[in-house]
Amino acid sequence: MVNFILRRLGYGILILIGVNLLTFFLFFTVNTPDDMARLNIGGKRVTQEQIEKWKSERGYDRPLYWNETATGVEKLKRTVLWERSVSLLVLDFGRSDSARSTDIGHEVATRMGVSLQLALPLFLLQLVVSISFSLLLVFFRNSRIDFWGVVLCVLMLSISALFYIIVGQYMFSRVLRLVPISGFAPGLDAVRFLALPVMLSLLARLGGEARLYRAMFLEEIGRDYVRTARAKGLSETLVLFRHVLRNALIPIITSAGAYLPYVFMGSLVFESFFGIPGLGAFVIEAISGQDFAIVRSMVFLGAALYIASNVLIDIAYTWVDPRVRLS
Repeated sequence: MVNFILRRLGYGILILIGVNLLTFFLFFTVNTPDDMARLNIGGKRVTQEQIEKWKSERGYDRPLYWNETATGVEKLKRTVLWERSVSLLVLDFGRSDSARSTDIGHEVATRMGVSLQLALPLFLLQLVVSISFSLLLVFFRNSRIDFWGVVLCVLMLSISALFYIIVGQYMFSRVLRLVPISGFAPGLDAVRFLALPVMLSLLARLGGEARLYRAMFLEEIGRDYVRTARAKGLSETLVLFRHVLRNALIPIITSAGAYLPYVFMGSLVFESFFGIPGLGAFVIEAISGQDFAIVRSMVFLGAALYIASNVLIDIAYTWVDPRVRLS
C-alpha cells in the first residue's frame, strides 16, 4: 500500500505541475501584465508610469516565460512563470494583485475555517439524510411512498439552487425573521448565520444524491447474498442496514469523496449570496477583480485537494472491502 500511495502522490505532483502551467498560459493568453495593471488600478486614464510601477511592485516587469538577458538556469528563474507558478509547489501563494496586495496564504488559512463551518455540517447531514431517505424508499419499494419519493427527488433536482436561496431568504429572513438574511459572526453566533444556507444547500443536493443512492441500493437488493440473508429469516430492516448498506459503501465513498474538495474550498454560490467570508466568496471576488494571483492559487489548491481526496478514496476502499488490494 505504501508503494501505491507514493506512486499516486508522484503522479499527483506531475498533475499539479501541468494544471499550474496550463492555468498560467491560459490566463496570459487572454491578458497581458499591462491589461492586469489597468484593471487593478482602475480607469482608462492610467499613465504608463503607473502601469510600470504596478508591474514592478508585483514582479510582472520580468519576461513571462524566458529571460534572454540571463544565462543558464537564470533564464527561467528570472521570469514571471518561475516567480508566480513554481513557488506554488512549496505552498508559497505570494500576495494578491489587487491594490490591497493581501497575503494570499493568510487569507486562505483564515477563510478556510469559515468555509469548513458551512461545508462540514452540510457534508455530514447530506450523507445521513440522503442515505436514510434512500433506504426508506427502498424499504417501501414499488409502493406509493416510493413513487412519490422519486417524484419529490426529481422535483428537487429540477429546481435551481438560486430558487431555494431566494425563496428561503424571503420566507425565513424577511417574513418569519428567524435567521439573518446574510452575514457572518464568529463563535456560537455563527449558527444563526449558517443554519439557513446549510438547510437550503441540503435541499438543493438531496434530490440528486437520494436518486443515486436509491439506484445503488436497488441494484444490491437483487443479489444472491440478499436472498440468502432473507432465507435465514433476517428482517428487511436488518437486510438493508447490515448487508445492502455495507456492500454499497464503495460507490457511496466514491460519491462522498468527490465532494471533499468542496468541503475545504467552500460553496461559491451560497457564500456569495449569504455574505459568508469563506474561500468561495474569496474566489468570486478574485474573478470579478481579475486578480490572477488569487485565481491561480485557488485553482492549484483545488487540484491538490482533489488529488488528495482520490488517494483517500482508494485507501478507504480497502477498509470497507477486504477483497480490494492496492498494488
